[in-house]
Amino acid sequence: MAPVTTTQRTVLTGARVVLPSGVVENGRVTVDGGRIVADESAEAGTVDLSGYTVVPGFVDIHNHGGGGASFTSGTPEEILTGVRTHREHGTTTVVASTVTGEMDVLAQRAALLSELVEQGDLAGIHFEGPFISPCRKGAHMESLLRDPDPAEVRKLIDAARGTAKMVTLATELPGGLDSVRLLVEHGVIAAIGHTDATYEQTIEAIEAGATVATHLFNAMPTLNHRAPGPIAALLEDERVTVELINDGTHLHPAVLELAFGSAGADRVAFITDAMDAAGFGDGHYDLGPMAVEVKDGVARLVENGSIAGSTLTLDTAFKRAVTVDRLSLADTVRAISANPARLLGQYDRIGSLEAGKDADLVVLDASYDLVGVMRKGEWIVRPS
Repeated sequence: MAPVTTTQRTVLTGARVVLPSGVVENGRVTVDGGRIVADESAEAGTVDLSGYTVVPGFVDIHNHGGGGASFTSGTPEEILTGVRTHREHGTTTVVASTVTGEMDVLAQRAALLSELVEQGDLAGIHFEGPFISPCRKGAHMESLLRDPDPAEVRKLIDAARGTAKMVTLATELPGGLDSVRLLVEHGVIAAIGHTDATYEQTIEAIEAGATVATHLFNAMPTLNHRAPGPIAALLEDERVTVELINDGTHLHPAVLELAFGSAGADRVAFITDAMDAAGFGDGHYDLGPMAVEVKDGVARLVENGSIAGSTLTLDTAFKRAVTVDRLSLADTVRAISANPARLLGQYDRIGSLEAGKDADLVVLDASYDLVGVMRKGEWIVRPS
């Protein structure tokens, strides 16, 4: 459905509205000029959303593509297809994630993606690889991996022209801690992931300035009672936000409950780690230079069967959080909207339903299925 612009002041009424202060029954959200405004008495059109729930638009800080399109290798038109697909599933803010490749290829990709960031179609770039551990490579080509040399990290940052938001590193590798410090100096999030680090090495990286755990539990040593590894260090430190892929494949519900209980709702960010098949379907795909088969919604490398990202969209993650994981609406909104918005430094504009912010919102029915999406005052999906 083509976006329909809200050209006049519009009041969404009757819905249960999730605000930073709590859940309001029979709430109101007033939209004017693409922004949420104070609910004043000026003349306005009314949209009755009785029986529905309205939450902030979702913010995905780790996403490789969707709708059959790849952020890693697609043309600008294909990338926009992926962005539109995720918007139709409630993700009004998307960071494009790359995968391991040749440094010159990644620099070229950064230049292309940065143009889409500057146009407002993407919220930034996340480099996942090549500075990761071959022991925990996941769906990354081992021959292209390299130690995190600060000079090469700087090359990618420069290629992104100020649009780099996050770099995932195995910080225990040579140059890892210096690269973390470099990223912090340039205002880029240093994320610990695809790592074989010990508990002590992970603490060193956090002290150096790392603040995000890339898809916690996945592509890192398991939690062990004698060798707690990175998971314990990342969960216990209040400076760290942990990414979680809530698709029922990457994490058992008990593990997700453990992460929420340990970190708290203010330190969790739901992500998709989506690849091309998200919102598209089963079949054969490429993830960077790696061949992937998607079967029954699960993406795996053709070569060795390793999980290769996900086919998740955040509306599915939201519904699963409140129906399967039994999280509260408020905690789910923190994890899927507010916390990632804060990480991006954009909470003044997105991540909650407050006056002065962009009119980015999602409308859910009584079963928590998506029935409406608004982005900057435009209906991407118009509720019945």
